[in-house]
Amino acid sequence: MSTSLSEHTPTAVAATNDEPVQLLSPKGARIESPEYDSWVEDLTKDDLLAIYESMVVVRRFDNEATALQRQGQLGLWPPSLGQEAAQIGSARALRKDDFVFSSYREHGVAYERGVRLEDMTRVWRGTANSGWDPFTVGMATPAVIIGAQSLHATGWAMGAKKDGVDSVAVAYFGDGATSQGDVSEAMVFAASFKVPVIFFCQNNQWAISEPVGVQAAHPIADRAPGFGIPSIRVDGNDVLAVMAAMRVALERARGGGGATFIEAVTYRMGPHTTSDDPSRYEDLAEREEWAAKDPIKRFEAYLEGQGLLTDKVRASVKAAEDDAAKRFRAACIALPNPEPLTVFDNVYAEPNSGLERQKREFNAYLDYVEGGDK
Repeated sequence: MSTSLSEHTPTAVAATNDEPVQLLSPKGARIESPEYDSWVEDLTKDDLLAIYESMVVVRRFDNEATALQRQGQLGLWPPSLGQEAAQIGSARALRKDDFVFSSYREHGVAYERGVRLEDMTRVWRGTANSGWDPFTVGMATPAVIIGAQSLHATGWAMGAKKDGVDSVAVAYFGDGATSQGDVSEAMVFAASFKVPVIFFCQNNQWAISEPVGVQAAHPIADRAPGFGIPSIRVDGNDVLAVMAAMRVALERARGGGGATFIEAVTYRMGPHTTSDDPSRYEDLAEREEWAAKDPIKRFEAYLEGQGLLTDKVRASVKAAEDDAAKRFRAACIALPNPEPLTVFDNVYAEPNSGLERQKREFNAYLDYVEGGDK
């Protein structure tokens, strides 16, 4: 980027009443921002269309996964519906040598990091303990323990600093995770050692059925400066604003400025997971209000205004999403069931007597069950 960090980087999010950074209105109109415009001015026509295609494809295979769970092909699925801009905008700003530590909802981030579609379904279908090789894509497999990945990211960033490289770690988590001690502890270490880590909070307004207002009386981004970490509050449904904020944070980290906290204000348009029924606790009027801020429709309107969404482009994107949905479904159904005893593989680096005993007992149980079936 040609823009200098000192000229355009905010030191911290200001008071509670400040609006999130926004470069696109809900209707797709471009909003000028002297502080953030320069961070996305290099995006070409091809870049913008690639961002749009990724958002559409991710929503499509995410919906396909929900359908697969309803049809009994997946045991569970945590939808990312409505959070495509927050995930695609932030992930596309990363380099290959950066490393991502996510929660269980960052399917868009995984897609951008190069995770194969079939690898996204393994854990949720129950055929593997892990989905993919983290080192080939620069992204750890999802953490289900809420907030734990923030500590992992901080530890990785400490290692990167000691190695003298300018790679950056990113921890993705939701608003509910900020009430966990792990996130606070991670920020203490990140600030104390001034390590290159970005804490990316997708504030989707719900921690399962708990509204964010119950656990955060002020914007979540206001918490980070108390730890000595500058923060940015951004419209999480505005893909350009998210990318700009992420680029600001990345340059700060690469330049030795340490951690940044980003709060992407968005909305979870689906259930917490497919086992949840949000109609029991969600205000329908609020959902409709957020539906009008849909991140894909917003970006689509912007692209239309720029004359970029030709019939040829629309056909190409439609073909891409159809293909992704088809491949995702086929890959899921084709996953083979693992041999039962493989559940003991890779539990420890080296075998031990306790694990071997459990394996023998389970094997004896399987022999008993199979004998009874005969």
